[in-house]
Amino acid sequence: MPVTLIYEDTPSTVASAAAHGEELWLSLADLQAATGWEWKPQGVCRGEVCVPLPPGRHDEFVAPDERFNVAAFARYLDHPVVHDDAEQVWLIGEAATARRDALRSLVAPDFRLPDLDGKLHALSDYRGKKVLLLSWASW
Repeated sequence: MPVTLIYEDTPSTVASAAAHGEELWLSLADLQAATGWEWKPQGVCRGEVCVPLPPGRHDEFVAPDERFNVAAFARYLDHPVVHDDAEQVWLIGEAATARRDALRSLVAPDFRLPDLDGKLHALSDYRGKKVLLLSWASW
């Protein structure tokens, strides 16, 4: 059964993924296509950034059939991993340190919402201007 992997807010359907409990194994080609990370001799690389795997833990990340455990790697990088077994959906969230830094910056994250006429407005459209945001919830 195909797995939907949401990585950095980008969903990918991975037909050859194998989920086993808390682990998600992808082929090396699917790893690169779904996440941008690539297995190399020096570690797992994305662009100019390479992350060496911890000594003695190679088998936790790379299987003999050359599948890569993307869930274990995400946890190693301090990214939260959640999944829904019934729907075969996996989400790898933003690292806690990145979220902390964003909160400390006091810069609101960009988002888009429609007005009553259905026209989309993005917060970034109003950068440099004073904006009053109102929210309401029934609970």
